[in-house]
Amino acid sequence: MLNNEGVFFWREIVKPSVLITGASGGIGRAVAKEISGSYSKMFLHYYSKKNETEILADELSNSGISCKAVYADLSAEGGAEQLLSQTGTKLSSVVLISGSTHYGLLQDMSQNELQKVITLNLTAPIEIVKSVIPHMISQRNGAIVAVTSIWGESGASCESVYSAAKGGMNTFIKAIAKELGPNGIRANAVAPGAVDTGMLQDFTEDEIKDLIDQIPSGRLARPEEIAGAVNFLLGSGSSYINGHILSVNGAWRT
Repeated sequence: MLNNEGVFFWREIVKPSVLITGASGGIGRAVAKEISGSYSKMFLHYYSKKNETEILADELSNSGISCKAVYADLSAEGGAEQLLSQTGTKLSSVVLISGSTHYGLLQDMSQNELQKVITLNLTAPIEIVKSVIPHMISQRNGAIVAVTSIWGESGASCESVYSAAKGGMNTFIKAIAKELGPNGIRANAVAPGAVDTGMLQDFTEDEIKDLIDQIPSGRLARPEEIAGAVNFLLGSGSSYINGHILSVNGAWRT
């Protein structure tokens, strides 16, 4: 679109609805705040931090949009169905952020731990996408953004199952973009590096310092920087970007 001075700019149209999984975490909260002006209805999923998520939903509702906090355990069988029974499947956008890792050697993981990591990081997101795409296809419009991980691209020792699940999600995004592209639907992913969130809470100060020393940008990412990338991939400024994995890692392991 051209403004009065003849300068081209993007004008975002407010979209009907969005579901954000993992909205209770550091990245999820930042994404909810970043994209809130682009949707008339928002669903903020949480597994823990119920009070914080409900407070965030109230804050966003006060800005003039409909915003609801919804609970589901996406690491359990039937978790995706539990979530969608509350949100419905007629969504214009989905942001898939829920995720958790397991630190340790593969041989020390129980079968239950292994299955939970795969279900939370791979199976449940795929089930959610499968359920919402019929409506998107009927509208010939929709946007799917998954927040994966740098480990889905390079793999991490002592996080092998998490790496496999995130790598699987990256490949799923590329594949489903090809499948849905003819229907006007875009699917992309953001693969963060080390982000200053609760996922690093078990790291010691020395471990954090050693980690930062490996990152050419010399610091951890801020959740707001990941949210900015998600917002870009949801918006009209990325209308010809489809099936892309956007690395946001400060040149770490690039």
